[in-house]
Amino acid sequence: MPESAASAQNTAIRHDFAEINGVRLHYASAGAGRLILFLHGFPEFWYGWRNQIPALAAAGFQVVAPDLRGYNLSDKPARVSDYRVDRLAADVAALIHQVAPERGRANLVGHDWGGVIAWHVAMHHAETVQKLVILNAPHPAAYLRALRTPAQLLRSWYVLFFQIPRLPEAAIRFNGFAALRSLFRRASFSESEIDAYVEAFSRPGALTAALNYYRAAFRLGPARISRLVRRIEIPTVLIWGERDSYLVSDLTRGLEPWISDLRTERVPQATHWVQHDEPDTVNRLLVSFLS
Repeated sequence: MPESAASAQNTAIRHDFAEINGVRLHYASAGAGRLILFLHGFPEFWYGWRNQIPALAAAGFQVVAPDLRGYNLSDKPARVSDYRVDRLAADVAALIHQVAPERGRANLVGHDWGGVIAWHVAMHHAETVQKLVILNAPHPAAYLRALRTPAQLLRSWYVLFFQIPRLPEAAIRFNGFAALRSLFRRASFSESEIDAYVEAFSRPGALTAALNYYRAAFRLGPARISRLVRRIEIPTVLIWGERDSYLVSDLTRGLEPWISDLRTERVPQATHWVQHDEPDTVNRLLVSFLS
């Protein structure tokens, strides 16, 4: 049994809600000490950090893992524009102030879409971030650069598919969320873990809300996304599973113009789901960098 799984059995996870920016966000938390905010990606929810929460709580941190707006138990606004990255980042900044009012800052860890949001928080709400950790999530400037290449365009086909109204929802729901189950089985998740994800996406409005992240970003367009990029002066670690099927490894290179203090940690045998594939490696990197 991995160290992270063993410690999870003895960790009490608390659940609460925060009212911020007109939405009610659910979050899980554990431990006490310096604050770490974990931001999940698609198609996950707070449970995507189940192997990190106990380990970091045991290492002396206060760990908070929200369901981002639209996911699981959090509110699900109806408009696509409600899922623009600036609004998602504003949720995170407000949540940090609410759960740590005396400090107003947190260590921020994000994977996939959670990483995209974390990049944006570090650019536009830098006063709320102490240190930044990104797991397999592209910096926006690097992603726009990579989209000019056939390799990344081919890997991003699903982003275009998600722009179609209603059809992606129907395809994902078909046959008891068979596509979602297949995705997680390829990532070696257990059936009970997969059931938890299916339950979260079966909630009314949850699937459309998650897809609206992609729709809102697509409508924003490359030019406006480029104008949102700011240099990050916060100490940053990029943890990258080298066997990512969705993102090319070139996204990890040439980031120096945008990040002043960057270290990249490559995990050769891990896929896009690096925190699940190699939880103990990821946890050791987190504790070492954030302590």
